Amino acid sequence: MIRRWIEAMRLRTLPVSVAGVMAGIGCALMLDAFRFAPALLCLVFAVLAQVASNFANEYFDYKNGIDKKGRVGFRRGVTEGEITPQAMKTATFVTLGLAALVGGSLLCFGPGWLIIVGVFILLFALAYSAGPYPLSHHGLGDVAVILFFGVVPVTLTCFLQAGTWTSFQVSLPTSLAVGLLAANVLVVNNYRDMEDDVAVNKRTTVVLFGRCVMGWAYLVSGVAGMLLMIPVWIRLPHWALIAPGLYLLLHVRTWRALTRACGPQLNPILGRTAINLLVFAGLSAIMMGIN
Repeated sequence: MIRRWIEAMRLRTLPVSVAGVMAGIGCALMLDAFRFAPALLCLVFAVLAQVASNFANEYFDYKNGIDKKGRVGFRRGVTEGEITPQAMKTATFVTLGLAALVGGSLLCFGPGWLIIVGVFILLFALAYSAGPYPLSHHGLGDVAVILFFGVVPVTLTCFLQAGTWTSFQVSLPTSLAVGLLAANVLVVNNYRDMEDDVAVNKRTTVVLFGRCVMGWAYLVSGVAGMLLMIPVWIRLPHWALIAPGLYLLLHVRTWRALTRACGPQLNPILGRTAINLLVFAGLSAIMMGIN
């Protein structure tokens, strides 16, 4: 049973939330503003929010008849009858509650308007799969990922450490880059599930534009992310370019694998895409920190 709950957390995707916070820490290090406590709380909050979103996705996709047994993607415990729908629903809201508690503690390090941001983040965790207009069902999942796994975590993690609005000059381009790389994880997920999504009228960007277009979009997003980082990289020594250089090498190799794979073969490519992002965020944080 424990293994089923671990599967429901979708560990292969969790590097996405970790990467956003790591990139924000890198921006704070670049500004000589690193603070351990808010950085750690941002990390815990981000991971809890993503786990809650993953739980909600499994519960609401089952409730809405989106998932079916023997699906190509990762196993869904609720669909397979291994986790009850009520248990998954309870886990979703308990995890959201824990995230809210951690997020509330961040008010010790920032202004009161952070409450509004936190509410929007937690609502997104549900709105991605639930509500009258689920974002992931109407081609808006990619935009939501760019915003909530890129812009929001990177800029706010940096802001909560630096405490000044000038932090956004460094963190905003970084956040857009991280958001584009994070969206590629969703592209792989939807690339794999295209036929299943068409069958249930789930209109992801891959369903709307096709695998060929989104395969190229995957490649372009990685390159565009590195270009967006130019305002940051020009502040660093030339040897710091090892971070974008290594990422691009990994990115192109993964893209080539993406265009040649199908079905369950795409599951490890999803994991590789998330790890590529984590490697980039980690190296970037190191390079920014020793600048």
